[in-house]
Amino acid sequence: MKRGRLPLTALRSFEAAGRLESVTLAAEELFVSQAAVSRQIRDLETLLGCSLFARHYRQIRLTAEGSELLAVLTGAFDAISDGLDGLSDRGEGGEVRLSVEPSFASGWLVGALRNFRAVHPNIDVVIESSSRLTEFRSKDAELAIRFSLRHRHWPRTQARWLYDVEMAPFASPGLFEAEGLPSDALELGRHDLLHEDTRSVWEKWFQEAGAAPDSVRRGPVLADGGLVRQAALGGQGVALIDTRMVTDDVENGSLVRVSDRSIGFGAYFLVARDFSRLSRPGQLFAQWIEDAFSGGVRAVSVPATAS
Repeated sequence: MKRGRLPLTALRSFEAAGRLESVTLAAEELFVSQAAVSRQIRDLETLLGCSLFARHYRQIRLTAEGSELLAVLTGAFDAISDGLDGLSDRGEGGEVRLSVEPSFASGWLVGALRNFRAVHPNIDVVIESSSRLTEFRSKDAELAIRFSLRHRHWPRTQARWLYDVEMAPFASPGLFEAEGLPSDALELGRHDLLHEDTRSVWEKWFQEAGAAPDSVRRGPVLADGGLVRQAALGGQGVALIDTRMVTDDVENGSLVRVSDRSIGFGAYFLVARDFSRLSRPGQLFAQWIEDAFSGGVRAVSVPATAS
């Protein structure tokens, strides 16, 4: 088909619906009505003389022809987006958008940004605090920072290891003013415990310590590490926290480490669709955060398959 006859609007509608597996989500992404997306897809099917979707009740599935066309279009639209971003982001100024795990954002990144700004004062950092997977579309985040208990397969992305998480018990020093720090795990277990999302992490810590106090099944369960840290700072109990997230709190005396025992618990990764295609601000931020953790970056390329 000649370039002048390419049905670009219909191709955009089909690509969004195929990638998201939803006409509704495609309409939201493109800021048009569901009817408009459906009409464009049907017009494209008529032009091509084949079905691109198998339609079921409230559900669509790509046909073999649809899957073949989607693979071509997604790569093409991504290349166009990258090319436009590259032209607009030349030079040392600009903006980099990040999608960051809430615990990492509040526990480390926000405080460390002053160091990045000192080196790159003309680059603005826009942080989206979210745990959801990132599509890396044209107006989406360019980089993501994600936590994983083990290597996960983020579709159509590359990931670089930042550091392995080490969890240790921390609490406000006022919690132990009367009796001093606990001498062993059983004594620690007599205090209120703060849990992040699940009680299984404390269970693992006590298991490795050779103790099983009844209190491990009690205590508040909070949604993320930032909330757990705030509760610990407020003297509400003992929390297992990523040791890198409380460096400043320990140095200024707001928190004390309650035990030398720690446990490994997953890792953080820097994620991008393709590191070789980052904008100049994205490249500079990626280099800065890798240097900040300075553990020797291991690149992990992930195939374009569902996780």
